[in-house]
Amino acid sequence: MEGFHQTLVYFSPTKTPQKVLSAVAEGTDADSTGQLDLTPPAAGGGGTKTVDSDLVIIGAPVYGGRIALEAVHRLKQLRGNGKPAVVIAVYGNREYEDALLELKDIAAEAGFLPVAAAAFIGEHSFASMEKPIALGRPDDEDLEAARSFGCLVKKKLKNLSDTITPAVPGNYPYKERKPGRGLSPETVESTCTLCGNCAEACPTAAITVSTGVTTDKTSCIICCACVKSCPTGSRVMQDPDIKKVTDWLFTNYSSRKNPETFI
Repeated sequence: MEGFHQTLVYFSPTKTPQKVLSAVAEGTDADSTGQLDLTPPAAGGGGTKTVDSDLVIIGAPVYGGRIALEAVHRLKQLRGNGKPAVVIAVYGNREYEDALLELKDIAAEAGFLPVAAAAFIGEHSFASMEKPIALGRPDDEDLEAARSFGCLVKKKLKNLSDTITPAVPGNYPYKERKPGRGLSPETVESTCTLCGNCAEACPTAAITVSTGVTTDKTSCIICCACVKSCPTGSRVMQDPDIKKVTDWLFTNYSSRKNPETFI
């Protein structure tokens, strides 16, 4: 497929979907690869975004068995004009439940033709050295699986039928989302250097850094990108309910799960 161009489209606060999509893109071996990053706050500003590539690879994180709501808002700005798409949900080693079906439906409603789908594992937002829930994933094994998946996508595109779209697990109506509780990570002032990494990493502009760090809890989506990006470990999640959830996840969902692909 000479002159084959693909575009990666992702909402990826902690970089895990971005890493997976980049590896899949290596496997497709396109002549050129563009990127549309829907993570920065400005990407949520509205307006349609037409993606007119030979292949579009779309990725987003899973929160509670659904595609992250902020990602849904931004993905719904896309227009596909019948272009083939691969949809990839990245979850934190528990379950992806209805998220992959939801992402496939979003892509189809935007005018893409979903030709392949996958669920990959990424480090859980609440993971830490003390509670290593899929810590460090996607790892080398995951990324090799992503490249192999990309090779299969390339083969499928060579013999593409307009009617071929993969069935994926999930239920409709989708799992009900739990209401937000106005939580956010907090800052340990004694170790914070006011470097601003947390504010730069936040996809909803919920963090302001001046003489101190303030967080708009109503805008926080608890992606924990600020926690992962803090060089001194000064951003922490102190809420006792979140700590209970983290303990539960670590106890029940620490065993390694493998990627699932549908093509």
